[in-house]
Amino acid sequence: MENVFKAAGLEARARGTNEVLAPVLDLSRDPRWGRTEECYGEDPYLVSRIGMAAIHGLQGRSKLINQNHVAVTLKHFAGHGEPKGGRNIAPVNYSERYFRENFLYPFKMAVQKAHAHAIMASYNEWDGVPNHVNYKLLTQILRHEWGFNGYVMSDGGGLDVLYNVHHVAADSAQAGIMAINAGVDYALGSSDCFTPLVQEVKDGKVSEKVIDRAVGDILRLKFTLGLFDHPYVDPSRVNKVTNSKAHKELAKKAAEEAMILLKNEHHLLPLDSTKIKSLAVIGPNAAGIHLGGYSPVPMHGIGVLQGIREFAGNRFKVNYAVGCKITTNKKTNWLVNEKPIPNSKSNDEKLIGQAVQAARKSDAVLLVLGGNELIDREAWNENHLGDRDNLNLAGRQQELAKAILKTGKPVIVLLINGRPLSINYLQKNVPAIIEGWYLGEETGPAVADVLFGKTNPSGKLTITFPRSVGQLPDFYDKKPSDFRHYVWANSSPLYPFGYGLSYTNFTYSNMKISPKKIPINGDATISVDVQNAGKVKGDEIVEMYIHDIVSFPTRPVEELKDFTRISLNPGEKRTVTFHLTPDKLKSLNLKMKNVVQPGKFEIMVGKSSTDVLRDTLNVVQS
Repeated sequence: MENVFKAAGLEARARGTNEVLAPVLDLSRDPRWGRTEECYGEDPYLVSRIGMAAIHGLQGRSKLINQNHVAVTLKHFAGHGEPKGGRNIAPVNYSERYFRENFLYPFKMAVQKAHAHAIMASYNEWDGVPNHVNYKLLTQILRHEWGFNGYVMSDGGGLDVLYNVHHVAADSAQAGIMAINAGVDYALGSSDCFTPLVQEVKDGKVSEKVIDRAVGDILRLKFTLGLFDHPYVDPSRVNKVTNSKAHKELAKKAAEEAMILLKNEHHLLPLDSTKIKSLAVIGPNAAGIHLGGYSPVPMHGIGVLQGIREFAGNRFKVNYAVGCKITTNKKTNWLVNEKPIPNSKSNDEKLIGQAVQAARKSDAVLLVLGGNELIDREAWNENHLGDRDNLNLAGRQQELAKAILKTGKPVIVLLINGRPLSINYLQKNVPAIIEGWYLGEETGPAVADVLFGKTNPSGKLTITFPRSVGQLPDFYDKKPSDFRHYVWANSSPLYPFGYGLSYTNFTYSNMKISPKKIPINGDATISVDVQNAGKVKGDEIVEMYIHDIVSFPTRPVEELKDFTRISLNPGEKRTVTFHLTPDKLKSLNLKMKNVVQPGKFEIMVGKSSTDVLRDTLNVVQS
């Protein structure tokens, strides 16, 4: 991840971009929310680690930002990812304890450990106070508690939202006064909220000290970037670094490691290219490239169909059919308020018929389904919606899948999408399923390598797959009282957090905690033996969780606290070691102090949040 963002930062800086609006550190805690596609996952620890890697890649690890890096802007501060009803910018009126331990944690790590230089306020309100005018959040917590000395910008038009949507200000002038006094330094895309500041200082509504803070915060970053010493870029450098061979190879590796094997019944995958004479590539996401709502148009890259065709060459025939359409139109310019247009039933039925014919004359079928940039996106107004009230496959994709399965051909489903989907029918009936999300510019070559076994998939789910929206919220780190089942329903997730299969099989054994009793300021070592019990080389992501067995206040039944990727040859066994330090055991006590509370902790290590070995650590008062 650090290398991916290092490449992105280099390409951006070469073009004269000095600051990027990334990374997104929102927790994706409600997949109805269209901006789920921008997030890294549902878990605060995981998001913090991916976020820090992104910051180190973009900014570098030095105090000054050199000509190969850019400044970051952390988004969106804070609580944006679990809005009421899954609706964009809706309130997040959660307790301060819940807010701090979940939504604020990734930002705190990004500020204190990775030294992010800028942060963007989020549109939503917390405890009745919109975050653009939240002095407690932007000044007391961010600056005073965490020691942040970068600058705070509004989200696009965020100050206008204060009087147009939240109605906490009467007009733009009042919104500007409230925002700058709360801690916003820079108004992004807002109309004229900061225009009257000179007069407002003269009138005593805004102090010069506040203006000095805002100007100083922004100038400090410009000095950190070296803009006053090196204001221009070398135009000849752009072509040398943009989409270079090394960056393409990195994009392919990232796509390969990101794919998650959800199901592989009877070892259908990998396919043997020497035994297949023809492969049907079918589905609305098979042709073209999908990179997400915040990618430019036209999008550039190699889609699934092209990648399979290039891999096939003269070895086997590729039979393509679109099958059905998610929408009849495509994403256009970022600021165009285009509405998704569903396809007609008659046209989809025609396309499904053509797909069935393509499947019948093929040895196997790759069915590429999911979502697209028109239905998985930021909902910024009523003409540009992106949140959904269900998580089913959009359009007639399920009807397409049923028709293809009736042909009796072996079927592999590849999902290209921006949010988890309730794929109950596919999970039950399709023998092999791969979750791809948006795989980047090298989608096609990476998919081909995974499909035919050149690459062994190793990704794990960073977000839970629910069976229906009725299960929401369904994130894995629930509280102890959140356990009762619904009437006539399977209340377990369709696929749990941390889940992901491989073309080989990994076994876990000999879990040890040393020592098994530590003081509250002590460390423990957690070890486990992991063996590749299969016949092919593979990567495994080993995950460690904790559970404070008796806790007051209450703690989640499971919390991710570490993970690592290892690569094992067939038959190879390796001991994986984690270091459990006090910071990983801490939680907020009744006085809102972050401390290690004595007691017994269940330590879990395994393949996913639901497939673990367990042992107990005793933490005592020192």
